[in-house]
Amino acid sequence: MSNNDYYQILGVNKNASDQEIKKAYRKLAMKYHPDHAKGDKAAEEKFKKISEAYAVLSDKEKRKQYDTFGAEGFHQRFSQEDIFRGFDFSDILREFGFGGADPFSGRSGGMRFSFGSDSPFGSRTPFGFETGQQAQMKGSDLVYELPLTLNEVITGTTKVISFDHKGHAERLEVKIPKGMTTGKKLRLAGKGQPSPYGGSSGDLFIQAKVLDDPVYSMEGQDLYTNWELKLSEAIFGTKILVPTPDGKELSLKIPAGTRHGTKMRLSGHGLPAMKGKKRGDLYVRIRIKIPKSLTPEQKTLIEKLAQTGL
Repeated sequence: MSNNDYYQILGVNKNASDQEIKKAYRKLAMKYHPDHAKGDKAAEEKFKKISEAYAVLSDKEKRKQYDTFGAEGFHQRFSQEDIFRGFDFSDILREFGFGGADPFSGRSGGMRFSFGSDSPFGSRTPFGFETGQQAQMKGSDLVYELPLTLNEVITGTTKVISFDHKGHAERLEVKIPKGMTTGKKLRLAGKGQPSPYGGSSGDLFIQAKVLDDPVYSMEGQDLYTNWELKLSEAIFGTKILVPTPDGKELSLKIPAGTRHGTKMRLSGHGLPAMKGKKRGDLYVRIRIKIPKSLTPEQKTLIEKLAQTGL
């Protein structure tokens, strides 16, 4: 289902008004509703798909999210429970002339929808029914973005976070492991939103956001830093002491003739992984400093070098 286009399913364009979407769903629902297509499995599946599409596109916030992230991105963020949460099919179907019967609950003309493993809804219906019994729908998950310094990523740390849980502020002490780079998450079970249907609460995800560092930039587990060389140092070669973010200094030999933009690697001095002992690398980007002005002596020497073809 996640690969299908909701607009195509309803036969409307992306600029369709709310009224046009509702009209399109009404037309398709009249055609594929189980009361009109008894025993037609293909029609049943079609009705499920158009109902899911309408549940999203008729909701302003869900439609906005769908338009922003596309079908694949939307389904990474919204579960089937999320899609149908707050959507009252009984009112919609009653308005369309079906008497408000829920076609998925087994109460519509004796028709029973089967949701197997190949169904877009899995084994659960979008209205909270599971193999004939009401399922305990889990509450929504929450994401807490936690800013971390580069040093905290390297050493690990403990943070106290404050968030709203079940209508009141809650404070938690959270142990942050090494290597928790931007986007990586920790899961705190049961600390999300309570279920509106009596099920378990959702989860709270602590998502790392590494703050910009004035010296180092990051790409995955690798770190990058810039180092300026004088023109003479690039020509003749030199040795430099490169500071690492964990307080060390590493000797690095710069060979003669090193060019501007060269990257030199210090293996194993990048960021640690959350699991395992492997570390990324530290790269030194060479920047050759060209003077903006020259002394008379320097200018004379450069002119002599130019005469030799250098």
